[in-house]
Amino acid sequence: MYEMKDEYLTGIEFIDNEHRRLFEIAEETYQLKNAEFIPDKYDQINDLLNELKEYTIMHFSHEEEYMQSIGYKKLFTQKTQHQAFINWLEEHELEGIDEEYEDQDAVIDNILKYLTDWLVNHILYTDKQIPASESNS
Repeated sequence: MYEMKDEYLTGIEFIDNEHRRLFEIAEETYQLKNAEFIPDKYDQINDLLNELKEYTIMHFSHEEEYMQSIGYKKLFTQKTQHQAFINWLEEHELEGIDEEYEDQDAVIDNILKYLTDWLVNHILYTDKQIPASESNS
């Protein structure tokens, strides 16, 4: 259901590969939601959120280093959007939360909605503007 499509390609290979992994994480999250025989998904949700946070921080760092290396004029905007995503992930960490997360499928739905909306919109309207080389900046 969640996959990297041609319309999301930026033309920058390492960014496209990293975006592909983010879509894979979204798919894993979707599969977890539909895993009927796992009654308590708390640990898996926590693992997915941790993986998503660690991977996104690495990905954002790579993107920002690239943008800085080509003198990309919208780097500050990108950094601001990246930090907002990290902040959202940090606000939704599960550590120390019990009662609020009784409906685990609703938590997964919330993660999926935010992740896919953000990922698709960020790629289509922000990342696709990043030039593939210095000569295009």
